[in-house]
Amino acid sequence: MVPMSLTRIAAAGLAAALLMLTAAPARAEVPDTDPGALTSEAVDAYVSDYLDASPLPGAAVAVTRGTEVVRAAGYGTDSAGGAITADTPMGVASVSKAFTALAVMQLVEDGALALDDRVARHLPGFTLDDPRADRVTVRQLLTHTSGMSDTAFREKSAPAAEDLEGALARMADSGMAADPGTEFHYHNPNYHVAARLVEVLSGRSFGEYMDERVFAPLGMDDTVTVDTAEEVFAAGAAPGHVAVLGAAVAVPEPQSYFNGAGGMVTTAHDMARWLVAQNNGGRGADGARVLSEEGITATHTPVGGAGGDTALGWNAGESPAGAPMVSHGGIQFTYTAHQALLPGSGYGVAVMANTGLGSADASALLHGLVALAEGGEPAAPTAPVLLALDLVLVALVGLTGYLAQRGVRRAGAWAEAVRVRPRWRGAVRLLPGLAVIGAAVFPNRLAALLAQGRDMTWGQTFYLAPTALALLVAAALAFAVVYAARAARLVGARRSVRGRPLSPGGA
Repeated sequence: MVPMSLTRIAAAGLAAALLMLTAAPARAEVPDTDPGALTSEAVDAYVSDYLDASPLPGAAVAVTRGTEVVRAAGYGTDSAGGAITADTPMGVASVSKAFTALAVMQLVEDGALALDDRVARHLPGFTLDDPRADRVTVRQLLTHTSGMSDTAFREKSAPAAEDLEGALARMADSGMAADPGTEFHYHNPNYHVAARLVEVLSGRSFGEYMDERVFAPLGMDDTVTVDTAEEVFAAGAAPGHVAVLGAAVAVPEPQSYFNGAGGMVTTAHDMARWLVAQNNGGRGADGARVLSEEGITATHTPVGGAGGDTALGWNAGESPAGAPMVSHGGIQFTYTAHQALLPGSGYGVAVMANTGLGSADASALLHGLVALAEGGEPAAPTAPVLLALDLVLVALVGLTGYLAQRGVRRAGAWAEAVRVRPRWRGAVRLLPGLAVIGAAVFPNRLAALLAQGRDMTWGQTFYLAPTALALLVAAALAFAVVYAARAARLVGARRSVRGRPLSPGGA
């Protein structure tokens, strides 16, 4: 039957979309690399080969070891066709959180606050429609264990704020998902609150504070932190891309509020300076100190408990070779970034890529470079697999149209057959199609379910998996057209029966 066929098409499309996000990468051929001696030539060869084998138009990379910069360079082009260099401004999304955490730790070392202080003690503007908000601590903000969550405050769906004060004000009517300190919920507003805390305690705007206390001391002269997506591009970053059918398509970044959680724009040269300070106990290459060695160690140390492996603006874990590694990724809809530190070998790696969350190119490049640094073999791009899956989804869209047309043609026969079936059977057979229609009307809810409650608008789901969304919408339209045709035929059949004259002798 047509509804079951369309259901199978929708199910196959969803499975393919999930596979797109979890496909195991192939292995890449790379130059022989002596473990612990990653060279600039090896970095160039690997990144260039990656760009050649994927839709990714361009990336900026920084690799350091101790106080030495192994390589800081740009590769490929931006959306305007300009060459990306080590001085090209690039957004780093949630990599910004490590900078915000460092700023908070500076205030801790200044004696302005303690990590276990209640936020409300220092920030009267932090109010939610939940009395538990009074118990949230600074440490809980930085480790996403505050109890705030996208399920309680739909951050991406909310109107974008203009500044940090406004970012807090828009949360005033929201609740909390859990008691403070009891659950982990990755939630950007935790870092909006932390950045606002820096503003209030320092008496300066967050941008001014970061310039004076972090960027300038480290020589990060081309780095800024901004409020909105619009300002990211006003700061010099070119618009990013979404990968569709093996090609990178330049699209505008959806408007959102970033500062403190994802608002930094920087360069490969500046990220190299940051990585040096992280692996040098808080000192830049020229000796300027931004945080004590103990403070740096604290930001890299997992908190345990509800926070698990989460540190302060970082995540603690292991490298592919099993060595200790602290890292943090950043994803926006049209660009991504990732940074990692290998304390054992002293390596630091940062990657900024101009494709969005549906591609994860920055993370793939970073893990490849980490593998090279450890003498391993990096994974090849998943682009061929993703292209194949995209083509499967496009074929399923075409098949959906054919099945819809067939369903409309056979609507009359269906109307005759359904009159002799139990009504409950007909109702049950409607459910798969209604589920697909519902998923197409609210794909953001489906995405939230798959992403552990993270908020997203309808339009933003396009950036995640464009071809999967196209299939979902096509399947929903097909079901709607078939159901409408069947309903019209069923109504017509019943009217025909009512208008038919009784046979002679009929009662």
